[in-house]
Amino acid sequence: MARGRTRSGFGGWTRAAGVAVTALALLAVGAPAMAQETAPAAAGTPLPAELERIRAAEATALYGDPAERPMAQRKTSLISLGDSEISGEGVGTYERGTDGPTNWCHRSPEAAIHRTGIAADVTYNVACSGASSVNIRIGGQRQYADELVQSDSLAIKARNTRLKTIVLVAGANDDLQFGPVITDCVTRWFLLQGPCAPGYGPGWQGRVDGLVPKVTAVVGDLRTVMRDAGYADGDYRLVVMSYPGPIGPDINDNPRFPGKIPGGCTGYTSDSAWGRDSAVPMFQEGIRQAARATGAVYLDASRLFHGHEVCMETPWARGLWIELSNPFPPDSNSLRQSFHPNAHGHGAFASCLTQLETSGLREASCADPAGAGAPKLYPGAWDDAFAPLRNAGTGTCLDVDRATSRNGTAVRGYDCHGGRNQGWWHDAQSSQLYTELTHDRCLDVPSGRYTAGAALVVWNCSATANQRFVRSGSAIKPSAAQDLCLTLAGAREPVRLQRCDGSPGQQFA
Repeated sequence: MARGRTRSGFGGWTRAAGVAVTALALLAVGAPAMAQETAPAAAGTPLPAELERIRAAEATALYGDPAERPMAQRKTSLISLGDSEISGEGVGTYERGTDGPTNWCHRSPEAAIHRTGIAADVTYNVACSGASSVNIRIGGQRQYADELVQSDSLAIKARNTRLKTIVLVAGANDDLQFGPVITDCVTRWFLLQGPCAPGYGPGWQGRVDGLVPKVTAVVGDLRTVMRDAGYADGDYRLVVMSYPGPIGPDINDNPRFPGKIPGGCTGYTSDSAWGRDSAVPMFQEGIRQAARATGAVYLDASRLFHGHEVCMETPWARGLWIELSNPFPPDSNSLRQSFHPNAHGHGAFASCLTQLETSGLREASCADPAGAGAPKLYPGAWDDAFAPLRNAGTGTCLDVDRATSRNGTAVRGYDCHGGRNQGWWHDAQSSQLYTELTHDRCLDVPSGRYTAGAALVVWNCSATANQRFVRSGSAIKPSAAQDLCLTLAGAREPVRLQRCDGSPGQQFA
């Protein structure tokens, strides 16, 4: 049973702003092959007595008696495990017993696992806000007194139902300590102490390297649990999903931008850019490594919230949030919903997971290609999609000026350096050219002025005609004016449209 509580975002921040800095110091943001349709037949290993009692009680609730049924006679199910990113933290409505005061798992009835289009009789969410690998692994620690270790919950569900899909989102609360990092970055903004990125950036890769073996071990333990329950590895899908970034630097492009405090996107814009362009992509690659090492299906969600970050037009994440119905003064539990997916974000997760299930892909990525609220699945991970466009005439690369993704930013030639502002992806289906900085910005012919000499920019991706381009050999042309070609007249000149003449300045590879 879900229940709502009186809450205050920064839309009504009179009281909240006065306590935000003190409260922020305590914030801890709790962040195989295709399944076969024939039922597995192997018998499972018996459970320990305590878990067997729980299994029997759950079986009675499902079927009317405690017997462990043969696979073919069981209800089908889906399950999600991990931390706050998938538990439902941030949605605002939570299952009874997970919304304090002694259990803050914040499992929501609107969490993604309950909203997919994957056919199943039962859906389970045993993820818990704040969980780390030790709360999931075999022989690990209970997070709260009334919570099982998540692998034990999986063991019970695997024996009472026929599990089709397991979704794991984990790693943010291990070496990365994503919650405390965000807390520090926001606190520094409130206290005017300067950006946090210079302090965290140099050691970020080391943090990611430290969490990879832990997530890998978690996936291995989930495999062991399923084998002990009588499943072969090909009898179900084990999906490891990466994390989308909740904040971005392009908030001022929102025509209805409410301001950082009212909107809850508090923090230095440069820190938001570091998170989007460095911290989240590096984290994503670590999660991908763990999935590949264990043979799990990998879903890259790192670009899913681009254009839907906090303070953008249609946010899929909740910003800084103080729960005023909790005891005063606020503590970490009053703020734990901050910077987590909201109900729309979980709907996006559910859409991506549904598409992944039917695709049969072992590695896929998901994003909203035109900012229209319609996530779309693509084969492969995003890191493999983007590449530089080097000009044959100048030897320089197509570059988003100053690595800034604000609407109207010029695109020009610049010395090739491999940065994300020089990465481009041509979507063959929509014909758009995306900058690697964000899935919310595409190469654009301003106002659709197809004239020789027109300079190009990046702009909100919209799938309109002035954002569609075709490749013709090494030339890039607007779909609506194929007598014009992208042209670099000099090494660091703006890229312009000019009549196609086959010259080296019109060739990109």
